[in-house]
Amino acid sequence: MNRRVASFVFAWALIGGMLGVGIGPAADRPSAPSEPRRSLTDRSMAWPSWLQWRGLLRLDDYNTRVVVLGVTLLGCAAGMVGSFALLRKRALLGDALSHATLPGIGLAFVAAVSLGRDGKSLPILLLGATVTGLIGVGAILVMRQLTRLKEDTALGAVLSVFFGAGVALLGVIQQMKGGHAAGLEAFIYGKTASMAMRDTLVIAVAAVLCIGICLLLFKELKLLCFDEEFAGARGFPAVRLDIVLMALIVTVCIVGLQAVGLILVIALLVIPAAAARFWTDTMWKTFVVSGVLGAVGGMVGAGISAVFSRLPSGAMIVLVCAALFLFSMVFGTVRGLLIRGLHRTRLNCAVDRQHLLRAMYELLEVSSAGLPGQAANRLDMDGLAQQGAVVFGDLLSKRSWSSLRLRRAIRRAHRAGLLEERNERIRLTQQGVAEAARQTRQHRLWELYLITYADVAPGRVDRQADAIEHILEPEILAELGKLLDERRWEVPASPHPLKDSLLEG
Repeated sequence: MNRRVASFVFAWALIGGMLGVGIGPAADRPSAPSEPRRSLTDRSMAWPSWLQWRGLLRLDDYNTRVVVLGVTLLGCAAGMVGSFALLRKRALLGDALSHATLPGIGLAFVAAVSLGRDGKSLPILLLGATVTGLIGVGAILVMRQLTRLKEDTALGAVLSVFFGAGVALLGVIQQMKGGHAAGLEAFIYGKTASMAMRDTLVIAVAAVLCIGICLLLFKELKLLCFDEEFAGARGFPAVRLDIVLMALIVTVCIVGLQAVGLILVIALLVIPAAAARFWTDTMWKTFVVSGVLGAVGGMVGAGISAVFSRLPSGAMIVLVCAALFLFSMVFGTVRGLLIRGLHRTRLNCAVDRQHLLRAMYELLEVSSAGLPGQAANRLDMDGLAQQGAVVFGDLLSKRSWSSLRLRRAIRRAHRAGLLEERNERIRLTQQGVAEAARQTRQHRLWELYLITYADVAPGRVDRQADAIEHILEPEILAELGKLLDERRWEVPASPHPLKDSLLEG
């Protein structure tokens, strides 16, 4: 499976590169035949024509093809690396790292110009960004290990100090000869539209490298993220694996500077991985889904920026990723708000039904003259079902529920075939008696355990048992029965007779 995914990613990058090579030199996006010419001073924004949408879908324009391919690969790699960074709690480390690259860009430009080299050379600028980024990460680790400061404090200090130093250095560069033509401030917010094929190839190589390392060390990185001490005990080099993960984060942040900028690159690491957690609990699926969401966010964001030329590409990529996050948060099949709300509603309905059946059972038990104190073994079920009905008002006073909530619980239990209702009087069916006896036995076994072994007062045990009885497994109930020396099918007598005597009165 790992080889298939790696082959697919490599083929994807290769095909995308083939699509972009040989078309011709990069040029400005041509206007559609029917698109009127616009003045250079016109800053208005018009809705794209159908020809522009069609050109985007077909990737007719060379620049659009290069940009979409580059940011798609970047988003895929960032999402996959971010899935490990998020579980390893290294997400904010990427933010500090990205901000720490700004002074490196400025220093690389100054050094290149001083040596007579091209100060705007992308490899030189990225090399400077890498150096100061690693220095920033090292400063965070030193402050965390050698001082009493927590990691978040070290992150905030390094982030602000390095970013401030970078902004000050850019101000100095503006006073240099040729500094105005540098365009270094574009690395703060990204300059996706100016990406050339060589930039896309750099991103493609870095993306394939990061994804390949993640696939190769998937088991080791997963173990590191979930239990570092266990990984070390099993002989895995936890420190070196952590360094590898840090190197992957550094690589993604550095190659993403030109696409989305040093401020927004952290979004590609965090948002897709966080969104993937709403869809699955499995690490492998999280890894894949995170990569897919990152790729889709980069592709759609770059496409929107291509047809709306006034919108910045980096910001649109982040906004699309945020929209995918909101969609995942609402509609996610594992942790989405809708599915969690549905599960909570089902649980509340089940709890209300259990409380209703137990309340009816206890009322019938108290009112039964022939079965004092213990009305509830299997031999007595037929008699219990024929003893009579429970009045709605008695049920309403049994618990602190509203009349509307009680009637809803009664209707649901009636549809389930557990009881019958007629003229404000409710009677248990045979199935309802069996279920009511089971719920009462489960509650009282837990009460007896708390009284016997946890020294809980009988007057307070009912509320504490209520909080746990709805999630008891059959194996736990069997152990409780053995521990309390109770027969498996027998319902124990109520452990707080004072409450029962008050009910009788």
